[in-house]
Amino acid sequence: MSETMEHIFGPAGILVRHLPEHEARPGQRRMAEAVAELLARQDGPPAACLLLEAETGLGKTLAYLIPAVLSGRKTLVSTNTRNLQDQILSREIPFVREQLAPELKAMCVKGRQNYLCLHRWHQLIAGGQLELFAVEDSGGVSTAKLRAWLKKTVFADRAELPGLSGSSPLWQKICCQTHFCLGSDCPDHSRCYLNRVRREAASCQILVVNHHLLFSDLAVRRSGYGEVLPRCESVVFDEAHHLEDIAAQFFGLSFSRYQLLDLIADVEKAAKDSGGKRKHKKLFTAFENLTGIGERFFSLFPPARGRFPLPELFAAQPALDLLKDTLLADLEFLAEQIELTGEKNDDGPWKQLLPRCEELGENLAQITAQLDVEQSSHVRWFERSEKNLSLAATPIDVAADLQKTLFAQMRHCVFTSATLSAGYFRQRLGLPEDSPACIFPSPFDYKSRTLLYVPDSSFPEPNAPGHRERLHQELKKLLICSRGRALVLFTSFQALEQAWHSLRDALPYPLLRQGSASRQLLLDRFAKETDSVLLAVASFWEGVDVPGESLSMVIIDKLPFEVPTDPVLLARIERIKTAGGNPFFEFQVPRAILSLRQGVGRLMRRAGDRGVAAVLDVRLFTKPYGGRFIASLPPSPLTRNLRDVEKFFAP
Repeated sequence: MSETMEHIFGPAGILVRHLPEHEARPGQRRMAEAVAELLARQDGPPAACLLLEAETGLGKTLAYLIPAVLSGRKTLVSTNTRNLQDQILSREIPFVREQLAPELKAMCVKGRQNYLCLHRWHQLIAGGQLELFAVEDSGGVSTAKLRAWLKKTVFADRAELPGLSGSSPLWQKICCQTHFCLGSDCPDHSRCYLNRVRREAASCQILVVNHHLLFSDLAVRRSGYGEVLPRCESVVFDEAHHLEDIAAQFFGLSFSRYQLLDLIADVEKAAKDSGGKRKHKKLFTAFENLTGIGERFFSLFPPARGRFPLPELFAAQPALDLLKDTLLADLEFLAEQIELTGEKNDDGPWKQLLPRCEELGENLAQITAQLDVEQSSHVRWFERSEKNLSLAATPIDVAADLQKTLFAQMRHCVFTSATLSAGYFRQRLGLPEDSPACIFPSPFDYKSRTLLYVPDSSFPEPNAPGHRERLHQELKKLLICSRGRALVLFTSFQALEQAWHSLRDALPYPLLRQGSASRQLLLDRFAKETDSVLLAVASFWEGVDVPGESLSMVIIDKLPFEVPTDPVLLARIERIKTAGGNPFFEFQVPRAILSLRQGVGRLMRRAGDRGVAAVLDVRLFTKPYGGRFIASLPPSPLTRNLRDVEKFFAP
């Protein structure tokens, strides 16, 4: 296998000969050999695991994709972002197919809601409702365009219709959803697009998915029905540092106002379509009662948006517990009426409505059970957003769920990311202690092409008096040094807005800010307008790939510690404390380091790039943990003198 990888990745290998401007990278070859060695193992499940930290510029995608293809094993490649999926399918897969595996079959599989349901489509047409949806509410997609598309599409993937949002009212009426699926009883079963996707996926060796679909599928498999993905031997998780949070989301339970109202609306429609109130008097009474009690229940929740602990609210509002019991009783009564109606009406959607109703009641019961118990495997919380209110129970530790699902079904699991702390990752996901881990540094010349800047000792710490004013002064000085051309990353929207108001009239460069346009429009403008400055938070810390002069500086306002107000985060911190650990150093610092590395990683995207990373937080030098952050960053020369930044950017 080593000879094969040398033939592909070596100085005279296939990549050097056939990829423009490609240079042989020993780290890329060693990573490919490690993946190939793992996939050659015949034992398992439980899965054999491999952890690979591959820094920017290594070429990690081909380093895992090529040995996966050559192994002949059916492999899932799971990513966190659509951009990486598109790159794999439009660039890497065609190259591998052309140079190494002409017969390779690969495809991207998405969640079922991304595909059109023929049965729901026909129902919409038969009910005369299609024309009710305005073109402007459907992203400019007319009904005529939809009809023409359905005559030629293979999988009816919504992405084939630019402009049609997944949240649009029209798509919500015609997309595939588990609780509307009639299975083999569906009159359109033989022509079902989702079944076509499943059949095609079953014939492919490489399936590209996102983490959300993979964990949704694992969670669904526990209930024994509804999975989309075929069985695979191996999985490669790229952008693996997101896995804990995503796994927790899908291994938990939820109950929301939207789910309840959606169920009631579907029951009401089914009842009206099969005889109306005169025929289904008790059924109408059931969902009318449920509507009223549901609104009373949700009205007792605070109006503030955000995530909050559920036990404290129930303790402060005894009426909630009483209304919850009534809500559960009404859901049970509705389920009984649906079951009775279904026994008398074989042709209706009652078979699908019954398990939905029962599951909703079970979720609410489990989420609100034993709220006064301090030691629990789950944390209970609620979240109010602009249009919804949801209750949830999230596992504090996902390791046990992963053991029962992912590791029990796979032979091989590869975890890779540009930022992957092996010890922390093993602990959080429950990987075996002897799982091998490798670190492959970036081949980029950080020492001569970059600079790391931290303000001098006169700069105040984030909570010190005068910090905001000094921060804005420092931002202005740095942006003048770089002549714009900078991505400025903040740890909160409030800090972003404050900086925006301070800088918007103080700089001679176009100042862009997150929220003023879509992410893609902002990035396109930032890349094209070379002297522009982009102010951003959250998602812009990752996945921003702007090579060249337009991104010559990354500025980070302060170390990205998470504010410990989120109930799930608080529960994880408390769990570590209870076990006798130090959550700050064992959990919060490692997570902040991962975020900082992702942010700084926006700077060097190609070997020819050059620039400055500025971290405007003196705690890197004043706190004991500061050294851990600095040691985790690329080997750029470090300065605390602004004149060095001026010299770096001097014409």
